[in-house]
Amino acid sequence: MISCLQEDKVKLQEELNTAESKQQCLGSTPPSQGTTDLEKHLAILVLENDRLKQELNSSQLRFQQLRASVPTCTDCEHSKENSRLREQTSVLRLELEEKTRLLSELELHLKDVHQDRTEREERLNKRIRDCHLALAKHPTPGMKFISKKMEVESLRMKQDLEEAQSRNHYLQEQIGIQRQLLTEQEQQLQGSWHTTAQLQAQIMMYEAELEQARGEMIVALQAIEDEKNQTIEEVFQHARSEMKTVHDNLNGVRMNLLSIQPALKTLTSDYNCLKNHVRDFPCLLQDAVSQTKKDIYQAVEEAKGINQDLLRKYKREMQLRKKCHNELVRLRGNIRVFCRVRPITREDVAGPDNRNVVSFDQDDDAVLCISHRGKTSLFEMDKVFQPCALQVDIFREVQALITSCIDGYNVCIFAYGQTGSGKTYTMEGLPDDPGINQRALQHLFGEVAERSTDWDLSITVSMAEIYNETLRNLLAKDPSEKLEIKLSPDGSGQLYVPGLIQIRVQSVDDINKVFELGRVNRATDFTNVNEHSSRSHALLIVSVTGINLTSGARTVGKLNLVDLAGSERVGKSGAEGPRLREAQNINKSLLALGDVICALRSKQPYIPFRNSKLTYLLQDSLSGDSKTLMMVQVSPMGKNVNETICSLKFAQRVRSVELGAAGRRAESQLCSSRQECELESPHTAIQQGRHNYPGGNNVGKSTAGKRRLVTSSEVTN
Repeated sequence: MISCLQEDKVKLQEELNTAESKQQCLGSTPPSQGTTDLEKHLAILVLENDRLKQELNSSQLRFQQLRASVPTCTDCEHSKENSRLREQTSVLRLELEEKTRLLSELELHLKDVHQDRTEREERLNKRIRDCHLALAKHPTPGMKFISKKMEVESLRMKQDLEEAQSRNHYLQEQIGIQRQLLTEQEQQLQGSWHTTAQLQAQIMMYEAELEQARGEMIVALQAIEDEKNQTIEEVFQHARSEMKTVHDNLNGVRMNLLSIQPALKTLTSDYNCLKNHVRDFPCLLQDAVSQTKKDIYQAVEEAKGINQDLLRKYKREMQLRKKCHNELVRLRGNIRVFCRVRPITREDVAGPDNRNVVSFDQDDDAVLCISHRGKTSLFEMDKVFQPCALQVDIFREVQALITSCIDGYNVCIFAYGQTGSGKTYTMEGLPDDPGINQRALQHLFGEVAERSTDWDLSITVSMAEIYNETLRNLLAKDPSEKLEIKLSPDGSGQLYVPGLIQIRVQSVDDINKVFELGRVNRATDFTNVNEHSSRSHALLIVSVTGINLTSGARTVGKLNLVDLAGSERVGKSGAEGPRLREAQNINKSLLALGDVICALRSKQPYIPFRNSKLTYLLQDSLSGDSKTLMMVQVSPMGKNVNETICSLKFAQRVRSVELGAAGRRAESQLCSSRQECELESPHTAIQQGRHNYPGGNNVGKSTAGKRRLVTSSEVTN
């Protein structure tokens, strides 16, 4: 079918060549043949062109029908070649249409030129006939004679002659112009003939290429047909061999089926048996799982009961161990050490190195862990209070120790730690959440009320501070007055401070007034570490004197509540000028306290109490005749880890000091041999203190020269 199509194309191309040759013959005919021959040839060419177009359309329609009847093969090479040939045919058809359009334009242009030429020739012929008629009416010799005669006789005839000559000249010029235009039209016609010859050459070249493509396509189709036949033969042979193999396998399978039938019957019976077992297996499994769960639950309950019993025993043993340890500490006179970790503040979170380095043991409330430089250090105290501990929790642990003051024992509780670790908060607290100082006095008031039927008890309070190694009275009229520490003149070996005012307190209002005056006069200032840094060691001395109404026995107990100034590094706190001198004296007194603790721990014969006013004043509390408790305050932040570790190491050294069993101070006489002192009421002492210092609470932040120091005055009963 494709070969037939190619033959039709060749025939059409030959007819097209014949038409073009006729057109060339028409172009080679000289123009002298006349207008009629040109029109005839042009009409013949147009008819031939129309016939060729019709045949081309019919051939294309037939080609499309043949292509539709041919089975499609998208992947073979001849289909690709056929597509390429169709594209070339489309291109040739487009070129043929373009050339036909150009030929039509040339024909129209040739008609226009021919019509224009005919019109001009007619006009020229008409003018020439007019001229001939005019010349025939007037012969030439006569004209010359008449012209000469008219030049002489008449001016009008002369003008007519000139007009006729100018008109003749004009007509001759028009004839020349028309001839020139005719020459140009002939040149354009020759150019069109030349273009037609070039187009014919291109058509012949395209026909040669189409013939070559047809031959290549025929060869490719033949090769594809041969390859298809060969492939079909190979597939047929392969299918035959596979079919033979399948038949052989089928025969073998049939033989195997005949031999497998007895085994299949056996397997069928086994399968039915297993199927019954599988149907019963969920029930058996559920029963086994239920029984196993019951056994596990029973074992878990038994283990839970055993664990709870062990936990109760462990807690009871822990409580017994702590009780024995506390009793041993009491008998040995060891200094008990509590540790309190302050909460993390908003400033800690906003500052650098805001990691928490402190961790706790949930099973043991006496262990504290510090993470530093990739290592964890373990510190053991008598009690560790976490940041969530309340003031009432702290006081509950020291309440029994404070109660022994009424029984005639000397008790000392002092807070130690770096500046900003919360010592003042633990000892003094806030107005709505008081600390150990106020809670201790409130507790003593309650004990006095309970024992009022058998004892006549009185409580006196003194407040002092050690500022720059100078002992000052926080309740005196002149807080800047220096006090000295001396031995009691009664020969008891006890220390006392001449001029230190004691104020008798009987209610909470008396306590608040005394504390208010003491807070106003105490030295505090601003540093880089703490906004309200204590610049002195504050001492609250509570004396409890009791007389038994039945036996007349007299007991004297003393409670020393000490808020030590915070140890600090000068480079971190930014202390300068007076603050620097204060920091140096604070560190010096704390260093002296460390030397005393070291000497007591190693049981040296000489204890350097006199190296500092602080240690000298605490000699009674650290020399073996007192119950002493140290409250270590630490910060949980990483930026303070070095100071925290130093404080905890010092606390461990203090915890190992043995002071000996504390003794009770009791006398048989009703009056002591101490010298008489003037008695003042709390209201009078506070008014005098405020009269001397009208500046109120704002004094604590003034400079060293103008800063008011908090002191106390002694009032004896």
